[in-house]
Amino acid sequence: MTSPLPIVQLGNPLLRQSAATVTDIQAPATQAFIEQMLTTLYEAEGVGISAPQLGLSAQILIVASHPNPRYPQAPTMNPVVMINPQILAYAEERMPDWEGCLSVPGLRGLVPRHRSVQMQYCDRNGTPQKLELTDFPARIFQHEYDHLHGYVFLDRVNTTLDLSTEQEYQRLIETATSA
Repeated sequence: MTSPLPIVQLGNPLLRQSAATVTDIQAPATQAFIEQMLTTLYEAEGVGISAPQLGLSAQILIVASHPNPRYPQAPTMNPVVMINPQILAYAEERMPDWEGCLSVPGLRGLVPRHRSVQMQYCDRNGTPQKLELTDFPARIFQHEYDHLHGYVFLDRVNTTLDLSTEQEYQRLIETATSA
């Protein structure tokens, strides 16, 4: 098993840059980095992660929805590694929901995202793929895709009134589930 990598935090300039295209997907360093991404994602109990969050300017992201303390209602899916993803289409319908980020600890924001998104990408074997995600997995993809282009979820909230601390957000979840 590989060791987790430190997660880059808000303020690091790498989070505000467009990530570089991956040219050699099969390179041992690329494959080892993907393994470290997966390890870091599991250790941090995240549902998605991007290469810039781990200090590498590369167009690699992982969508890995599963229930956890931060997202107890998340559906379960196998992790999907996406290299050089491109969006093909969005649903017009947008849905607001609360997001957090491993690179922005302690904050949540109410972010409107497209309900579904269709994308193409290469898998970790270099094979071109197409996929359509809806609801929460689509939200994860859009969040991580933003990281590849220098955006964080805070850039997507409509107003600062749509921000909350993680502690207050968790209190609201507990209140809603016990009602």
